[in-house]
Amino acid sequence: MLALAAGLLLLRFLPQLPPVWVSVLICLVGITILPSRCRLLGCFLVGVGWACLSAQWALTDRLGQDMDGRTFWLEGRVIGLPDTRDGVVRFELTEVSSRHSGLPSRLRLAWYDGPAINAGERWRLAAKLKRPRGLVNPHSFDYEAWLLARRIGASGTVKAGERMSQTGEGETWRDRLRQRLMMIDAQGRSGAVAALVVGDDSGLSSSDWRVLQDTGTVHLMVISGQHVGMLAGLLYGLVALLARWGLWPHRLSWLPFACALALLGALAYGWLAGFEVPVQRALVMVGLVLVWRLRFRHLGVWLPFLIALVAVLLLDPLVGLQSGFWLSFLAVALLVLIFRGRLGSVSAWRALGRAQWSMALGLLPILLALGLPVSISGPLVNLFAVPLVSAVIVPLSLLGTSLLWLPAIGEPLLWIAGGLLEFLFSTLQWFAGWQPAWLPASLPLWGWALVALGVFIILLPAGVPFRALGVVFLAPLVFPPSSGPAEGLAQIWVFDVGQGLSVLVRTREHALLYDAGPRYGDFDIGERVVFPSMRSLGLSRLDLMLLSHADSDHAGGALSIQRQMPPARVISGEPERLPRLKGVGPCRSGERWEWNGVSFMLWQWPMARNGNQLSCVLLIEAKGERMLLTGDIDVQAEHALMASEMPINVRWLLVPHHGSRSSSSSAFIEATGAEGALVSRGMHNAFGHPHPEVVARLRASGAQVHDTAEQGAMLIRLGSFGTVQGLRAKRRFWREK
Repeated sequence: MLALAAGLLLLRFLPQLPPVWVSVLICLVGITILPSRCRLLGCFLVGVGWACLSAQWALTDRLGQDMDGRTFWLEGRVIGLPDTRDGVVRFELTEVSSRHSGLPSRLRLAWYDGPAINAGERWRLAAKLKRPRGLVNPHSFDYEAWLLARRIGASGTVKAGERMSQTGEGETWRDRLRQRLMMIDAQGRSGAVAALVVGDDSGLSSSDWRVLQDTGTVHLMVISGQHVGMLAGLLYGLVALLARWGLWPHRLSWLPFACALALLGALAYGWLAGFEVPVQRALVMVGLVLVWRLRFRHLGVWLPFLIALVAVLLLDPLVGLQSGFWLSFLAVALLVLIFRGRLGSVSAWRALGRAQWSMALGLLPILLALGLPVSISGPLVNLFAVPLVSAVIVPLSLLGTSLLWLPAIGEPLLWIAGGLLEFLFSTLQWFAGWQPAWLPASLPLWGWALVALGVFIILLPAGVPFRALGVVFLAPLVFPPSSGPAEGLAQIWVFDVGQGLSVLVRTREHALLYDAGPRYGDFDIGERVVFPSMRSLGLSRLDLMLLSHADSDHAGGALSIQRQMPPARVISGEPERLPRLKGVGPCRSGERWEWNGVSFMLWQWPMARNGNQLSCVLLIEAKGERMLLTGDIDVQAEHALMASEMPINVRWLLVPHHGSRSSSSSAFIEATGAEGALVSRGMHNAFGHPHPEVVARLRASGAQVHDTAEQGAMLIRLGSFGTVQGLRAKRRFWREK
């Protein structure tokens, strides 16, 4: 089983997939040698071959290149629970049919200001479809891998549609229950109750998720294996107590009924949760333990763990692309290592305390590898949050939901559960304010290996000598290797933020952020992309945040950056339009300074009449190599810049206004003489950026155009006269170039 699991998990680390015939051959070779002494190798090869074939089938079901960005009429059935936030309805569609052949069998769609959509309904829709594509930044969330793991072949935006019919009673019933729960009086926490009962997290706000992340309690607000196992244990214990108290019929054996009730309860809860990966793992393990208990045998722990691991991976090898898969199984493995074979009895509270600090430490290497934040307060918070949620709130929520047909009983139970959830979130908010989550810098492989070794040594049993030496190996966490440029050079990152702009400029000892990316309603690119990227690059402070102007696509993420990494100074071309930011100063044209041998100069057109023309322009020079960051200036501002004292003959030009037709005049492009033109924009954006005429003018001048939508985040080492490095060039089999 270990060899088979290793082969299945290898898929996650492949830069590209072998051809289908090679995958089939690998499977056949593995099956052929299974009866021989090389059965371990055979199991490994079977796992590799099956995983590659499964991934190939998922990639084949993606939207074709020739259909990317086109609008189609199609029909399909809504699956899962539609999510409505900020006036946008997001849902998944399956059983897709259209007169156009080649459409994927599963789509993820968004309908702005759309009608109410329920699970199980069939819709006829006009939707603009896009191939799976996400933002690519240092250690950011990989949206393309997430889509592939869910076997979604395209995303899109609905333009129009009509409801055809309503089918699929199972999904419809689950959706109706979700809607019923959202309508109850749960002291303002009906969304959290729905999350615990049916696995729907749309009722939790971004601030709720931030608090859960800061306190390491995200696992409590999703239906996890912990909740499933607790429910099965409660149902089993209920029958066992009735038998012990003499209340169970003597002619019936209580054990089969206890096992059956526990398994049925776990399956029902898993169905409500939508059978996500942690739930699948828990169901397999609970089922195996109950079967062995029914036979009066001791199963052990590792066998059900391995069976669950292999079963989940065989069912769908692509789950290895999800962070939740790794965290779920590694958390269980850690608990087994911590408590398996330990001598002596331990009280429940001591066991819980040992589990929490061991989990916090043991999961550290995988959190580092996945680029996820680490909660400092998590071990302390979970001491009271885990028993409160698992033993009190979840049973109350499930009991109240099951008794909703008796409103006089069910609704008060849910009201109590909501009150306890409100108390929980209030407490968590205090802890989050006291100690927010820590996002460590990404480490090189050798640094990560040292940390993992140190964690392993510390978690060894108490009788093992020299365990304290493990702390020494954690040094790369406290003193991460320097990733900044040398004296006289500048490291410039043009982040992939979609239709917006954010550029990080680093010298040996200083850092400047030029624009902070956009914000769309509750989705803040500054919080989700820019800040995590800066932290993963080893940045702990900002000397200056320069916001070219106040438009949302440039300054939308500034507030979250100021909250999470307060800059020493903030300036903007339009400070009066940024009242929520603290201490914003004006852009002073002609201001110059030098950091570690790298010079900087600002310019702003004094005759500007609108926000774009007021953009604060930044010139950077390192060892004679220059780069010009232009914000959203238009043709008139460009002519004023050419007439100014700023030297604009540069090697790198950040194309004004994302390549808008109103900017990048031929005269300006010729005056800059740029060899490389950088465009920051979103794929299939509504503005048509960059305009074909602008691209044609740039290429006619001899400039090479580099595009974040095509290349992901881009790195330039200013002063070394090198080339652009795009992160999308780093091979991943699920990622398009």
